[in-house]
Amino acid sequence: MQKTADTQKRALGRGLSALIPQAAPAAPPPAAPPKGGVLKLAIESIHRDTLQPRRHFDETKLHELTESIKAQGLLQPILVRKNPNKGGDGYLIIAGERRWRASQAAGLKEIPAIVREVTEAESFELALVENLQRADLNPIEEADGYKRLVEEFKLTQEQVAQKVGKERSTVANALRLLALPPDVKAMVADGSLSMGHARALLGVPRLPELQNLAKQVTEKKLSVRDTERLVQQGKSAKGGKDAGKPAPKVSPQVKALTEELQRRLGTKVRLSEKSPGKGTLEVDFFSYDDLDRLLKLLRKE
Repeated sequence: MQKTADTQKRALGRGLSALIPQAAPAAPPPAAPPKGGVLKLAIESIHRDTLQPRRHFDETKLHELTESIKAQGLLQPILVRKNPNKGGDGYLIIAGERRWRASQAAGLKEIPAIVREVTEAESFELALVENLQRADLNPIEEADGYKRLVEEFKLTQEQVAQKVGKERSTVANALRLLALPPDVKAMVADGSLSMGHARALLGVPRLPELQNLAKQVTEKKLSVRDTERLVQQGKSAKGGKDAGKPAPKVSPQVKALTEELQRRLGTKVRLSEKSPGKGTLEVDFFSYDDLDRLLKLLRKE
């Protein structure tokens, strides 16, 4: 009896918890993945970013990747950011759009992804660099990417070159391609014309002649050297009486000044000396934005 009384006292001392059976303690919520860790995201919550510099995907390679994912799953996570236009719901692709497309085609419901907290400018830079490292961009997509960094994000050509790990002259030469007419740019984009062909064609001043020559190059499969020769012949034919005359010799000083100006301005420059201390200076620009950039550089000087 004493034992029963003691038991009741201990029960009362423990309060209601001793009299009312308690539910098992709730399991702790799963730990959040470490910052930058891999998550499994619903594929329908991931969307293409309009900032993505890559627009063309090889259908054969995409099909091969789809079959590989069907067999092995997606082994490499894509890189995404939160969609700022959906109140935090959904994600935009920074890098890995081809893997995302192939995963959709393979019927996956979830894919591995890494979420990065980045600004719009940082997202575009990451996408551009990732595609350049994989050599996934055609020359026109690459040039468009550089142009957006210059015009939309207000970077200089030097800053663009530093961010993508290229020489500034490489960026400048790529931007020059955007001065080509749309049909010729399409030839460069699909590989019918190489960068070397395109740079040679930029020396043709009249649009119809440039387009005709581009067509001739692709149909006859001319080399870059042959293309340069045709461009030069076209210029000589229009020289009239001067066509047969040898080109005037350029002094080492003028040549050195021309090269220095081209490095500083990031565009093609022609400097000709007509008489001691007199001559002409021509500077190419390819858009009003490019002209504005050149004027700012010249004013700084």
